[in-house]
Amino acid sequence: MRLQRHGSKKRPFYFIVVADARAPRDGKFIQKIGTYNPLTVPASISLDRQKALEWLHKGAQPTDTVRRILSFKGVLYLKHLLRGVKLGLFDEATAMTKFAKWHEEHEAKLKQRSEENKRTQRAKRPGSAPVRRVAQRNDQPADGAAEA
Repeated sequence: MRLQRHGSKKRPFYFIVVADARAPRDGKFIQKIGTYNPLTVPASISLDRQKALEWLHKGAQPTDTVRRILSFKGVLYLKHLLRGVKLGLFDEATAMTKFAKWHEEHEAKLKQRSEENKRTQRAKRPGSAPVRRVAQRNDQPADGAAEA
């Protein structure tokens, strides 16, 4: 499992693919399982979690960067939980509730990080002041449409 570079010069965009180790970086691959755009904050990652999990169970070895992406998206944690189910430490329902709880916390952190980034970007803009809404006068309708 590795990244396949696309995009133009200084504007990288990657496909996350499963490929034979002997194939060239941007060459032949077996299956595309997602995309990764490092230019957005936070980085945009779309990943087919089920396909990635299947390939990990088959023995696919991810590169260091792909391993971090899989960890970030929770695939490695899910694999860890499913191994616990296989060993009989807990049942599958417990594993899925643990993963769902982790996923909710993770999404909340991502949303917070994204909002913080938007705030800092707005603050960096030259001459931009926060837009204030003007209170409506009593003689005008609230929806802005004329009364009949």
